[in-house]
Amino acid sequence: MTRSATDTPEIEPTPEQTRRGRRMALLLFAVGFGPMIFATVMYYTGWLNPNDHSNNGVLINPPVSVTGFNLLGANNRPLEERFGPEHEDARWMLLVSAGTCDSDCEQLLYLARQVNIALGKNASRMSRAAWLEAVPESLEQRWPAEYTAMERLSQKDNARTVWPEGVDPRKEPRILLVDPFGNVMMHYGKEHTGKQILGDLKHLLRLSQIG
Repeated sequence: MTRSATDTPEIEPTPEQTRRGRRMALLLFAVGFGPMIFATVMYYTGWLNPNDHSNNGVLINPPVSVTGFNLLGANNRPLEERFGPEHEDARWMLLVSAGTCDSDCEQLLYLARQVNIALGKNASRMSRAAWLEAVPESLEQRWPAEYTAMERLSQKDNARTVWPEGVDPRKEPRILLVDPFGNVMMHYGKEHTGKQILGDLKHLLRLSQIG
């Protein structure tokens, strides 16, 4: 067969282009279908089903992205950059948020630490972080010894943090549960026990294949 002068030879994509295309397809799939898959799991397992009240934490429905928090990690990089399907090492996160870190705030810092440790073999699937607007001097002095694994977050310059509905850290400290895609799913307060939080996390990690 004679090739026409108008025929254009096919150009094979480079390995890097192929990998980038796969990552983009995975990201689009996660954004578009992730909430649907999660909702299906919730429905058929009964976990976090509002009708059964099987979860102990306060469900954020629909989940919200950490992007609106406008927070920076200890490395001074935007918090949202560490989450997403393109990150093989993305983890779940317990995020303690508070205005002035008073005794209630310290209780949540302690609970986040102890619950994370109590996960045992799954402890490495969960990270801990804290956004604290003000820290008393006594806690600041004890921080390196008691909370060395708790990452301190800061606010982006001239940015406003938009917290999920029902969460106002300046009025009441909370623990926020963030999934590896950067979605805030639930929150906890001083009314919750470590056993209740641990029960939710163990159930969640058993169901989840991510993080």
